[in-house]
Amino acid sequence: MSAQKTSPETLIEFPCHFPIKVMGKVHEEFTSTVIKLIKQNNKSFDPSTIEMKGSSEGRYISLTCFVYVTSKPELDDIYRSLSTHPMIKVVL
Repeated sequence: MSAQKTSPETLIEFPCHFPIKVMGKVHEEFTSTVIKLIKQNNKSFDPSTIEMKGSSEGRYISLTCFVYVTSKPELDDIYRSLSTHPMIKVVL
């Protein structure tokens, strides 16, 4: 059994399944773009873990992606990839 490690700059214990919420305007390629961006930094990401929710007016979409991350730098890279894409408005 491997020990979990807490990085001095975060309270998150790695490795872990980490929920990342991604929001943007409804677009036919939104989900596939988010999957592609996460997989660039995490080859083992399983898209079947995504929870999807639309806004009440149907203009925006929210995806909660559960990503198994092993380190803070890996998590930071995923956030950077997602937050710099023009289709994505918010990453939490």
